[in-house]
Amino acid sequence: MRIYLNGKFVNSHEARVSVFDHGLLYGDGVFEGIRSYDGLVFKLREHIQRLYESAHTLMLKIPMEQAELVNVVKQTLRVNQLRNAYIRLVVTRGEGDLGLDPRKCGRPTVFVIADKIELYPKKLYEEGLALITVATQRNVPEALNPQIKSLNYLNNILAKIEAITAGYEEAIMLSPSGYVTECTGENLFIVKDKQLLTPPPYIGVLRGITRQAVMELGKELRLQVREELLTRHDLFNAQECFLTGTAAEIVPVVKIDGRAIGAGAPGAITKKLQRAFHQLTKTAGIRY
Repeated sequence: MRIYLNGKFVNSHEARVSVFDHGLLYGDGVFEGIRSYDGLVFKLREHIQRLYESAHTLMLKIPMEQAELVNVVKQTLRVNQLRNAYIRLVVTRGEGDLGLDPRKCGRPTVFVIADKIELYPKKLYEEGLALITVATQRNVPEALNPQIKSLNYLNNILAKIEAITAGYEEAIMLSPSGYVTECTGENLFIVKDKQLLTPPPYIGVLRGITRQAVMELGKELRLQVREELLTRHDLFNAQECFLTGTAAEIVPVVKIDGRAIGAGAPGAITKKLQRAFHQLTKTAGIRY
């Protein structure tokens, strides 16, 4: 595997970042997860724009223009001869000292990894996923804006640990007020009475790029698509439920906290959205 690191491609065993890099020491950096399908990078410009927006909020200057970084992503896929891949694009504050002061850091570190990924077994896309609500609450957006895709994912990891310990693959995280936010790495949707509902960003939810694509597809299916505050009661009594994310795509949910969702099997609308999304990946992206 060849990895892009600070201007050149190196073998994976040679891809080294300093132990003084503030991305490692403090999670001071940003990232994007991107997918390619059959030689087409899905929503690449949207991912790159979001990366730069996250970095701008952190006052982290990415040392190249957006167009150049687009080409780096495409090059990474070509160098590794990958047509269907997951791309991880990371920008850190760079090497500094043991203090927090970002001014002590020099040039930011930029690296791009392209590899295969299977977030969930194929069986779960066909039969559905069971979720559990965990005690770990989602970070309040006033403390850490969820639109910043930073390298600090400890909030999500703690919730993931709870899910795994309880015997589940994935967890639902609530806000301090008890509203549904998202899962540890995916956005969440429910279907009820021809409505497609998902929690609003202000409750502590990332505006996922796959989330937005699914909302647009829902409108094409003539569903009433809305961002709405949801409780666990709403989830338990939904007709369908599913998760969305770049790596996960669209994953049906059939049980939450021991309650069957709808008929306890992936629903018709979820399946339609899965098919529509699969078609979208063939057109909504950049060829490389």
